[in-house]
Amino acid sequence: MNTKARLIVMNFLEFAVWGAYLTSMGGYLAKVGLAENIGWFYSVQGFVSLFMPALIGIVADRFVPAQKMLGISHLLAGTFMALAGYMGMTHGDSVTFGQIFPLYALSVAFFMPTLGLSNSVSYSALDRAGLDTVKAFPPIRVFGTIGFIVSMWIVDLMGFQHGYEQFFVSALWSVVLGAYAFTLPPCAVNKGKKSGSMIDALGLRAFALFKKKKMAIFFIFSMLLGVSLQITNGYANPFISSFAGIAEYADSFAVAHANILISLSQVSETLCILLIPFCLKRFGIKNVMLIAMFAWVLRFGFFAVGNPGNGVWLFILSMIVYGVAFDFFNISGSLFVDKETDMNIRSSAQGLFIMMTNGFGATVGTLSAQAVVNAVVYSKDTPMAQMAGWETVWYIFAGYALVVAILFAFIFRYKHVKEK
Repeated sequence: MNTKARLIVMNFLEFAVWGAYLTSMGGYLAKVGLAENIGWFYSVQGFVSLFMPALIGIVADRFVPAQKMLGISHLLAGTFMALAGYMGMTHGDSVTFGQIFPLYALSVAFFMPTLGLSNSVSYSALDRAGLDTVKAFPPIRVFGTIGFIVSMWIVDLMGFQHGYEQFFVSALWSVVLGAYAFTLPPCAVNKGKKSGSMIDALGLRAFALFKKKKMAIFFIFSMLLGVSLQITNGYANPFISSFAGIAEYADSFAVAHANILISLSQVSETLCILLIPFCLKRFGIKNVMLIAMFAWVLRFGFFAVGNPGNGVWLFILSMIVYGVAFDFFNISGSLFVDKETDMNIRSSAQGLFIMMTNGFGATVGTLSAQAVVNAVVYSKDTPMAQMAGWETVWYIFAGYALVVAILFAFIFRYKHVKEK
């Protein structure tokens, strides 16, 4: 098997691990009476992203080759995820937060660093093979999204989207990748003394970018927009599934297969990646980021006005605009950071961007969303009252995204020069 094929398998498995539970776990938690804790399960991803990738990255740079660290991390993540599934299986619908959350959190703590490690392994292997990473990596990375979608479909079609079995599916993917990682091309390890300080090792030097007004504003708005990133991952499935309590929609395809419907978001994400180079060259970073922000307004707004019956097309539109909302923000933002920072802190600056968005932003966003949903939806006793609450919730989230977009339009100053 050639290098590209081996990396395709790795990326497929990497995101299949995540796809098994990321969009369906909220439905399971709602089923077992833990709906009020959904935000904690999703916010822990952001919390561990503040420090675990940096710590594991240091180990991979200095002591253990990245491909082996990838394998070790996945074996540990898979073990803890399997134990979380075992708790769900053993205790059924009476499983408590204290029984399942610590095991899930430990699994996530070892999984999140693998997102960066898998990229490092890919770049190293492509360099060793004499391939251009800029041209070769994107087509390989697409198979990660395909793996995510396949895993979502497996969980849905096997009837696991509201059950503990999804944790076992994730654990299986993780253990397979854990073993497979040890067969990947070796990555270099620098065992010599580092001249840099711990500040450099942890990427904290990039915080000096906050001294530049333009970059400070950009990172602050990245955090504010990052608030939206995990909300629909946590609440889209329980929202759509909750229509089962209304006779008119109980037997609809969308309610029975919410995960398959949500997977259209990932399909859109794959396709929208292709639009980014054109849009950045033509419209510039500010307008592309504004497009992403208004796409988040539509993402939430379509949920507010849609339903699984004659309004399912609005749900589908919500899935389509997700690709624009997610990709135009994450990828174009990453490219902007790369362009605006010096070579010697470029990697640290990328880490700062991830920290502000997927760390601080996503953590604040999911915990805030949890407070809103608990107060407006899960405090109600009847299905109809909860549905009215869901409509209000989505309008609140859409309103927040709209305010951020308007503020960004007036505060962030950046003149785009079209390429000739």
